[in-house]
Amino acid sequence: MSDNASQVLREKLHAGDHADIAAYITSLSHDDRVFAISRLDEEDARAFLLAIPPDAAAAILKELPEEVDNFLVRTLSPEQAAPILDNMRSDRQADILASLEDDEAEAILGRMMSGEIKKTRFLMEQIPDTAGDLMAVEYLSYNEDFTVADVLRDLRENGVHYSDYEVQYAYITDGAGRLRGVLRMRDLLFAALTEKVNKVMIPAPLSVRARTPLEELGRFFEDHGFFGVPVVDDDDGLVGVVRRAVVKAALEKRANVVMLRLAGIVGGEELRSMPLRLRSGRRLGWLSINIVLNIIAASVVAIYEETLVQVIALAVFLPIISDMSGCAGNQAVAVSIRELSMGLLRPREFLRVFGKESAIGIINGLCLGLLIGTVAYLWKGNAVLGLVVGSALALNTLVAVCVGGLLPLVVKALKLDPALVSGPMLTTVTDMCGFFLALSLTTLALPYLV
Repeated sequence: MSDNASQVLREKLHAGDHADIAAYITSLSHDDRVFAISRLDEEDARAFLLAIPPDAAAAILKELPEEVDNFLVRTLSPEQAAPILDNMRSDRQADILASLEDDEAEAILGRMMSGEIKKTRFLMEQIPDTAGDLMAVEYLSYNEDFTVADVLRDLRENGVHYSDYEVQYAYITDGAGRLRGVLRMRDLLFAALTEKVNKVMIPAPLSVRARTPLEELGRFFEDHGFFGVPVVDDDDGLVGVVRRAVVKAALEKRANVVMLRLAGIVGGEELRSMPLRLRSGRRLGWLSINIVLNIIAASVVAIYEETLVQVIALAVFLPIISDMSGCAGNQAVAVSIRELSMGLLRPREFLRVFGKESAIGIINGLCLGLLIGTVAYLWKGNAVLGLVVGSALALNTLVAVCVGGLLPLVVKALKLDPALVSGPMLTTVTDMCGFFLALSLTTLALPYLV
């Protein structure tokens, strides 16, 4: 159905029947809708967003992956984008605008409803990947002197406005806006109308500071089964609410970005619907550097060319030695990057990481070396060849896991991106070291191998 849905949507866009387009996209399932829209090129994406009402466009963009809706909004002019963003939550507005160039974001902000601009600018000023950056500023808040009747009256009178707030709790503040308590909706419904909310609320609620990092937020929600948590400034003033689902999505996004950077995609995100020039540039930049690194690694083989010619069987095992060591090293890289991103590891903890990884390197190196050495002996019937190959793999595995564990710390200390730099550098090190160990050991044992 998905392939057909994308084709039908394009046909309706080219026919230009706006009412038919809106009815069709609404009739699709969530998965088919996301797939069909993600397959639109830049021109059709612009036509689609302009063919449906701004509130419908905002609702549909909410369903899409962040990278997709950021791309779709970039296809619009500021005049076209502003009405759509006006129908979004302030935190989503800030995310989209932050993905644009400063002049593009300012142009859109200048055309948005004045009531939204202040909140959106406030969110855009927050530190990335913190509670302030992830929080929503649409929440229910009442003064501690309000009665239950006052709150219920406000909810009835502003029900339409509050419908997008995902209301689970209301937050109680004092006259200075400081957080005093949390009011559960069920407690509100069963309380006497004349009761003041400060008698019904849960006092001294847990909260987080606006500068609380993403990793700490993740641990907070692991420890507490809350739907969301209030965010306060340094004066304990209530400034927003960060939801569990938003934190989970941010952690998943970070993991995806790390995965793409480990693969050498510099921008950290890529979709095949993005412009070809952009996608090519993000891949080609790091691939070009890799050419140089691989030439350096290959030069080791050239130095030992005569040895390789005399023991041609070694050529079969060189890729295995470098590849298996690289895999072991990449495991160490992944663990270090994850611990760094979660705040569980500091760049200065070299000795701790070295000790932990060298123990694994010795055990796994011996096991892998014994395995490949046995294969070499059974194949050629030469115990010395098995010893050379097995020793090279064992030693290179030890080097790989130690370098793999330590390299992200060094890169982080240099203020560079460990996910982007560590992988290719590790590959070069393991290739060079693996080739050197195998060929130099073979040279020493050459009388027993030819």
